[in-house]
Amino acid sequence: MSSFALLLSILLHLITTALSATPPYSPTDQILLNCGSQSSTQDHSNRSWDGDARSRYAPSNIATTSLASQPAEQGPNVPNAAPYMTARIFQSQFTYNFPVLAGSKFLRLYFYPAAYSGLNKNESFFTVTANEFTLLRNFSAYLTSTSSEPSFIKEFIINVEDNQSLNITFSPSPNSFAFINGIEIVSIPDTLYFRGNDMPIKFVNQQFYLQNTTALETLYRLNVGGAYVEIRDDTGMFRAWDQDDEYIFGGDFGYTPNAANLSINYIRIPPYTAPKIVYTTSRVIANNSKSLEWNFAVDSGFDYLLRLHFCEIQLEVIHQNERVFTISINNQTAEIEADVISWTGGPEIPYFKDYITWVSDDGRHGKKNLRLSLFPNLMGMPKYSNALLNGLEIFKLSDSNRSLAAANPDPIQEFSPPGLYTSPGKKKNSKYTSVLYPVIGSVTGVLVVLLFLSFLIFRRRRRVKDSGISAAKSSSVPFPTTSKSTMKTSGSGSSLPSDLCRHFFLEEIKFATGNFNDSFVIGVGGFGKVYKGYIDNGATAVAIKRLNPSSNQGAREFETEIQMLSAVRHLHLVSLIGYCDENGEMILVYDYMVHGTLRDHLYNSENSPLQWKNRLQILIGAARGLHYLHTGAKHMIIHRDVKSTNILLDEKWVAKVSDFGLSKIGPTGGTNTHVSTMVKGSFGYVDPEYYRRRQLTNKSDVYSFGVVLFEVLCARPPIIQNIPKMQVNLAEWATFCYKKGTLEQIVDSNLEGQIAPECLSKYAEIATRCLRDNGIERPTMSDVVWTLEFAMQLQEAAEKRDDGGVVVDQGDSPMLSSYPLHKQEEATSTDDNEIFSGSGEVVVKLKSTSTSNANSDLFKSSSTSTAISDRLNSRTIFSEINNPIGR
Repeated sequence: MSSFALLLSILLHLITTALSATPPYSPTDQILLNCGSQSSTQDHSNRSWDGDARSRYAPSNIATTSLASQPAEQGPNVPNAAPYMTARIFQSQFTYNFPVLAGSKFLRLYFYPAAYSGLNKNESFFTVTANEFTLLRNFSAYLTSTSSEPSFIKEFIINVEDNQSLNITFSPSPNSFAFINGIEIVSIPDTLYFRGNDMPIKFVNQQFYLQNTTALETLYRLNVGGAYVEIRDDTGMFRAWDQDDEYIFGGDFGYTPNAANLSINYIRIPPYTAPKIVYTTSRVIANNSKSLEWNFAVDSGFDYLLRLHFCEIQLEVIHQNERVFTISINNQTAEIEADVISWTGGPEIPYFKDYITWVSDDGRHGKKNLRLSLFPNLMGMPKYSNALLNGLEIFKLSDSNRSLAAANPDPIQEFSPPGLYTSPGKKKNSKYTSVLYPVIGSVTGVLVVLLFLSFLIFRRRRRVKDSGISAAKSSSVPFPTTSKSTMKTSGSGSSLPSDLCRHFFLEEIKFATGNFNDSFVIGVGGFGKVYKGYIDNGATAVAIKRLNPSSNQGAREFETEIQMLSAVRHLHLVSLIGYCDENGEMILVYDYMVHGTLRDHLYNSENSPLQWKNRLQILIGAARGLHYLHTGAKHMIIHRDVKSTNILLDEKWVAKVSDFGLSKIGPTGGTNTHVSTMVKGSFGYVDPEYYRRRQLTNKSDVYSFGVVLFEVLCARPPIIQNIPKMQVNLAEWATFCYKKGTLEQIVDSNLEGQIAPECLSKYAEIATRCLRDNGIERPTMSDVVWTLEFAMQLQEAAEKRDDGGVVVDQGDSPMLSSYPLHKQEEATSTDDNEIFSGSGEVVVKLKSTSTSNANSDLFKSSSTSTAISDRLNSRTIFSEINNPIGR
């Protein structure tokens, strides 16, 4: 009998466990269509997407009405999984037919505007309808996307009647084309959002009945006070819940109580309403604060549904009238005495309240702000002067014409060629053109005269002698020179800091690179080419990075790099000399790094592998550079792309951290502990906590540097495919070996006998600490610098004893001396304007070196151009060179 009871208990436990792992809702319809594809593939959540080429949802003649094409772009910002890898392109009207069951559906349209089939992505304008609803009109995915979020999802809620299919039609605008990357259809409970006549919704001071004859567009879905919730963690409908930090208005973030282990009792609402994590996290008004407020950009001229999710999870609030607050939407009171306990009957019971508001267009369509405010209500003398919110959803409601369509976002004008964002069919008002054209003509005439005078002055300058460039020999145009504080070139229109770095003329760059001659190329990446060039009459060797206009590293990253490197200077940060943005070019000019990248001297290279002390000294330098970014500048700077190819080595083997295109200003203090942002970085180096929560901190750089530490120790890439699964990811494999005590088995064989055991122990300890799952448990870069310096001291002490079997003789490898700590303290001065130079700051002792003088081959005759080309191509400079799919 006892055995039967035990078996029954085990069975009940297994059933309970299985039920708890099952989502509260199971969709009756779930369609994932990978548009432009002929086969099935998986997304990041391991969901399978079916290709539409042979799908029953598309007409059989699909191949003749559209083109399937894969985007050419590559890089960390470019989505690399279904459904964004292919697209279906329509040059005439096209309809997908989905024979789904009756009821409410999530319709999600996936867009990634890219250069498909050679088509210009900024010339794509189209309309999308679903049954009788207009979802998008004259829509531009290109204008809707951003450089930080190039791909995006449009989510709609549509009800399908009995005996009705869901037809989705794409109609290109005149002289344009339409495209779609993916279509997702997921059924939802009919009364989840459409409450009907039984449950009226407050429309400020009126009643509003939301019928299923209305279509909705999801604009915001937030886990207030909590982390990002992935689609697999939803209640079965694959909804993603974002963080709310970036929508907080007025800088008062309050505080965020959470109770992850609390039992949530779904007795007032269905369990599928929102996942448990939404109700176990919250945002609450901080002491002495007056309110919590959020601000959202919405389209004017529409009604909006706001669903506010509540759950009392603070154990001290258990009775009515202990926390009472007022809810205001767009400065109109929606709820005077909101009391969650009064609504639910007790704590740990989730609930939601719906409100409808109208956002007027004031006679013109465009974006307006929608404000949500919570204020303590003290009229009834509540126990706590407070307010809380756990979750928030905001939906746009279709208008009387059954339309959800709004105007495209305003174009970003910076670095934009004229007319780039002109929509098809749009004409300017002739009332203004009659005045505008004469003005433009006058200004153009003045500019032509000024340019002609500038050209005459330009031609009188001293020509370059012995340049070795045939074009320069046959031309009478002299080599231009520019002072440190150059004026901007005509037509630049840029607001970049020419007072902090040089603003080069395009003609200067052309002469420096032999008119972008391929013999000067030292690297090629997804961004474009890197040239070795010479400026200041051939006196200075530089690295010149020329970005392609179609590069995924666009104008925003170009400007970020300039702004960041102009504001900070440090011995261990690569120096930006200047830039050129003339005629739409995006060109950056840096100090030339003779020895290329750190990775060049670790693996997959013909270079001799670095000795242990060389590697350790380089890492100490790189760590100092990152430490300065985190603490030495006016504001914390988070690099966001720390990797071995972004650590460059100058002629004295001094490490320089480079490539600041993805960098972000860190949290500004106070209650701000992180920056909420789209995940960026390089595969294998990205902090998994940052990836999960989309919360960027300086500890994300620490994690990436931990990967570099093991990369240097083991001389292998962070990710290697087609090897045993446990070993694919270097961070996971090295951490596993460290815990098992077998780390020495994966150390680079070239380092055999070079590393003192006590040095290896201290080095491995700090590397594994950098890779801890929780950022708060990782060391600061200051701790990393100190520990690496201590590891160097342990190494040198062992070499002096010469009793640990440590190889002291470094052979032909250049040997670095230790960089004195007091010198580093000088170099990390907090004066933002202080300029640090590599010359004279560090003493480098070379036993033997094959490094040639960078200027020895300067401007040789054309007969030796082949030899010059060979030497120039033998080095690499930037991270993208050895990693073509990188940024």
